[in-house]
Amino acid sequence: MDLLSIGEMLIDFLPGDTPGSYLQNFGGAPANLAIAAARNGLKTGFCGKVGDDFFGRFLQDTLRGNGVEVLCRDKTAEAVTTMAFVSLAENGERTFTFARKPGADMFLTREDLPPSLIKQTSVLHAGSVSLSKGPAADATVYALETAHALGKQVSFDINYRDMLWDHDRESARHAVRNILPFVDWLKASDEEVDFLDGEANIPFLIEAYDLAFVVVTLGAKGARAYFNGQVLDVAGIPARATDTTGAGDAFWGGVISSLILQGVAGPADLSASVLMQAMRYGNVSGHLSVQQKGAIASLPDRATIEEHVRRIYG
Repeated sequence: MDLLSIGEMLIDFLPGDTPGSYLQNFGGAPANLAIAAARNGLKTGFCGKVGDDFFGRFLQDTLRGNGVEVLCRDKTAEAVTTMAFVSLAENGERTFTFARKPGADMFLTREDLPPSLIKQTSVLHAGSVSLSKGPAADATVYALETAHALGKQVSFDINYRDMLWDHDRESARHAVRNILPFVDWLKASDEEVDFLDGEANIPFLIEAYDLAFVVVTLGAKGARAYFNGQVLDVAGIPARATDTTGAGDAFWGGVISSLILQGVAGPADLSASVLMQAMRYGNVSGHLSVQQKGAIASLPDRATIEEHVRRIYG
């Protein structure tokens, strides 16, 4: 595989076009990223608990229908059914209400991620679901450490909503620090850099933990990468957006896809020009994803991204 993405899956219920109606969408950042990478032509696998019921089959069909290979056990008694009910205010701000199916066996364990599976991929990507506590935290740290020891490139995407289920912010921040020794490519939003003690602290973290680079997404303002003592900025692209669900996943999927397509297999293959091209690719991918509601429906493919990259950046 070019990419193995691991983490929790969920169902988004996004506001529909009429009051009281909802659009059912597949969600979960690691799964969205896997689909984004597959649409970019990468051989992609996803490992996340999937139940043998309506929701589980819906999630599996969505993954496989987009070219992603499901690599974990698919007969778990309960589905991975975290549900996010998303409400949009008049000013466009989103409010999330989460609900989890009681007793759902939704979290990965070490047994789901044997070294033989991790050996098959070039890049391992993980989201931050429940990183601070429980079996999912243990499995995630184990997978990152194993991939690092095997010489794989390791990507991690901080997501503060997922990490703060128990409202234990300090544990969550500590959990991020614990995984940094095993991470090469790190992404956080401008709201999530608090888990890194602020954006000003990023150069120190890169040196202390030997990170290849750190990217901070800035919403409509674009994104910023810290790499080798340099700061690389890409400006935001104006868009008429009704909702940004999936934009961050599309951005990071675009960045990782571009790096893999450019042949980055280790630190020696990474340069400022290569990273800037990946940032532009991700910037366009994220921009295109906000053109319509729904994470999966709006994830663009490789040809569409490349066309816009040429038109915008030359």
